[in-house]
Amino acid sequence: MSSSDPTVQPVPTSVVEQVDAADVTLSNPKRAVISLGSNLGNRLETLQGAIDALEDTPGLRVKAVSPVYETEPWGVEPGSQATYFNAVVLIKTTLPPSSLLERGHAIEEAFERVRDERWGPRTIDVDIVAYQDVVSDDPELTLPHPRAHERAFVLVPWNDVDPQAEVPGRGAVAGLLAAVGQEGVRVRTDLELRLPE
Repeated sequence: MSSSDPTVQPVPTSVVEQVDAADVTLSNPKRAVISLGSNLGNRLETLQGAIDALEDTPGLRVKAVSPVYETEPWGVEPGSQATYFNAVVLIKTTLPPSSLLERGHAIEEAFERVRDERWGPRTIDVDIVAYQDVVSDDPELTLPHPRAHERAFVLVPWNDVDPQAEVPGRGAVAGLLAAVGQEGVRVRTDLELRLPE
């Protein structure tokens, strides 16, 4: 496209700066928050593998990775399953939510996630917690995640990577976390997830 093309409008400087600040490789990316959890196999390796797989997705860049937290499984007898390792990842993406959901499912399948029981143990959970400020009750992908605002294992790591964050339609993450409390969510300072190169 030559600069003499009359259909090309100059882009306002503020927009250029926003895009540059977000990521030079994506044009007009959207912010999204993804929650990861694993309680089967090598949990840390699996979480890192999921982060690397997200980064390898065209049109997606991982911008921040939370510390690793260890939590008790939800909705099952105490001691009946291994503890979870949880983390939250902030991404910028040009993918629409539906494509991001497909990618999350593909990553789960790559790690042989089995969906045979509702609260069953899993190799990896990849949940889209929020996408920009979208509020949607689409049964395929409810945004924000319908239970994110009441789950400490999502709110604690999310607050770590983005202390100013808001759950669309629910309020500030920090405020929601204060209401829920951090009981049962232990930071594992001995473990670390890497931001992809």
